[in-house]
Amino acid sequence: MQRVYEFLKKAGTYYLATVDGNEPKVRPFGTVDLFDGKIYIQTGRKKDCYKQMKANPKIEISAMYDGDWIRVAATAVEDTRIEAEQHMLDSFPTLKGMYAAGDGNTVVFALTDVTAGIFSFTKAPEIIKF
Repeated sequence: MQRVYEFLKKAGTYYLATVDGNEPKVRPFGTVDLFDGKIYIQTGRKKDCYKQMKANPKIEISAMYDGDWIRVAATAVEDTRIEAEQHMLDSFPTLKGMYAAGDGNTVVFALTDVTAGIFSFTKAPEIIKF
């Protein structure tokens, strides 16, 4: 799990894929946090991606860093604890202008049932499950 977190953190921007009905939707994200032994991402309840993850929690994430790329398949599980929201906001203080823990809009998702692959043109794939 630490390897996946560090890869996403170093990449800075990753691309989150969700499903809207039967249509894929992809958008850039940057929030990734370790809390309570899980990797977390964050969004707002007013956003379409929140609604899509609630309707179908299966997501994929992709990012590149230093010539390698990662693909992460996971289930996004909403965590309604204020502590989880606050931990994310403390990790990304720039979000505090738009979000506050317990504001009814901030939402964090723990990634579960994770299968991640780190790939390169020059190395064997590295598969990580947690």
